[in-house]
Amino acid sequence: MQNNQNPKIFVAGHNGMVGSSILRNLKQMGHTNIITRSRKELDLTSQEAVAEFFKQERPDQVYMAAAKVGGIHANNTYPAEFIYENLMVECNVIHQAFLSGTKKILFLGSSCIYPRLATQPMVEEALMEGKLESTNEPYGMAKIAGIKLCESYNRQYGQTHGIDYRSVMPTNLYGPGDNYHPENSHVIPALMRRLHEAKVNASPEVLIWGTGTPRREFLYVDDMAAASIFVMNLDKKIYDSQTEPMRSHINVGFGSDLSIKELALLMAQVVGYQGAILFDTSKPDGSPRKLMDSGRLRELGWLPQKELLDGLTQTYADYCKSEVRT
Repeated sequence: MQNNQNPKIFVAGHNGMVGSSILRNLKQMGHTNIITRSRKELDLTSQEAVAEFFKQERPDQVYMAAAKVGGIHANNTYPAEFIYENLMVECNVIHQAFLSGTKKILFLGSSCIYPRLATQPMVEEALMEGKLESTNEPYGMAKIAGIKLCESYNRQYGQTHGIDYRSVMPTNLYGPGDNYHPENSHVIPALMRRLHEAKVNASPEVLIWGTGTPRREFLYVDDMAAASIFVMNLDKKIYDSQTEPMRSHINVGFGSDLSIKELALLMAQVVGYQGAILFDTSKPDGSPRKLMDSGRLRELGWLPQKELLDGLTQTYADYCKSEVRT
């Protein structure tokens, strides 16, 4: 039975950018009964290993922040890995959590679940209303499956077993602890590394994939962690008032977006790069726009705290002191 005063919490993916922020926030709130496992300690794609873990630990709550993630290049290059690994992790963790008696799960999805040409800003009802962006379709499909796993277990076992599995859909996230790989990272860390190296090497120009016209929304990772904990701990009646049995996810966004060109210019200012920024129009843009409608979450009382310029400045400070930039 769940201990509401000090629940046993498993943060899956605690070494990642989002998971580590959730872990920090939980500790700051006074939670002491927290379980973590590194990838070396627990392979979440292994059904046998995950079953044994849940049999032994039996957590009350699970934050599902573990996932294989990457930017447009990584998604386009490794589609099989993205769909396979994410499906395996979701199926193993959610099913074994249920079998072990875990009452609450928070599954972290992605704005990639929404159709490429979804009406902007994207509302929760847009799910499965059209084709996904082709470059990240496998990842998006896996995340949709995670939402539907949570919904299906709620529908079949919610009343009989008292489970309450929820999903949040974050917009593009950034912040300390991000992956700065030059090819496989998301847009902000990839640009940050490229601009920093161009500044250090006094390069006259930086070439960026695409036209620079797509618009993106960005949310600081600590805001996402705070939103995750907020949603996990909402009273069930309140959460149910903003969701439906087969539309149970809630968007988490900043509330405004900007073009990739505008982002690049802002990041050049933060990094201190003064060269030219050029665009390789032969490379894919991805979705033309991805802005989340986070009205439901705002109605519940949550708002983001970190402005983009301030967040980028703190992220760049983290990048500069980081010893590992693989």
